[in-house]
Amino acid sequence: MDEAPHWLDPVEGRAWRGMLRMHDLLVNQTGRTLQRDFGLSATDYSVLAELTRAPGDRLRIQDLAKVLGWEKSRVSHHLARMTKRGLVGREECADDGRGAYVVVSRAGREAIEAAAPRHVEDVRRLFLDHLTPGQIALLAEITDTVIAKNETSQ
Repeated sequence: MDEAPHWLDPVEGRAWRGMLRMHDLLVNQTGRTLQRDFGLSATDYSVLAELTRAPGDRLRIQDLAKVLGWEKSRVSHHLARMTKRGLVGREECADDGRGAYVVVSRAGREAIEAAAPRHVEDVRRLFLDHLTPGQIALLAEITDTVIAKNETSQ
C-alpha cells in the first residue's frame, strides 16, 4: 500500500515557492543588465566566474559541470556557444589524453572584468542591501547545509 505524500505545510510551501521566485527574479534582473550592457548571458557570467576563480583560469569540463550543478551535456553545449564567441577555449590535458580543460580566453577575461563591478553592484542593490548581516550569515549557513547534503547524496 502506497503512503500518502507528506505535503508541505503552509510555511514550508511559502519558503519553497519564495526561494524559487526570489532566485528567478534575481537571475532575470541581473541577467538583463549583463546582456544589455556587456553582451553576456547570466549563464555566460556563471561559467566565466567559476573559471576565473580556478587556478590558471581553467577547469576540466566535468569539474565545471559539478561546480555549476549542471549536466555535462548542458555544459558542453554552452561551452560550444561561448567558444564560437571567443570567450573560452579548450586545452588538452597533458596527464589524460582523453580529457580537456576549458580555459578563459583574453576576450572572456576582459568581458568578466568589465561586467563584474556592475554585477556586484546589482547583487548588493537587488539582494544584499535588503537583508541584515545576521540574515546574510544565516542564509549562507542554510545554503551551505542544503548544498552539502545534496551533493553527498548524488
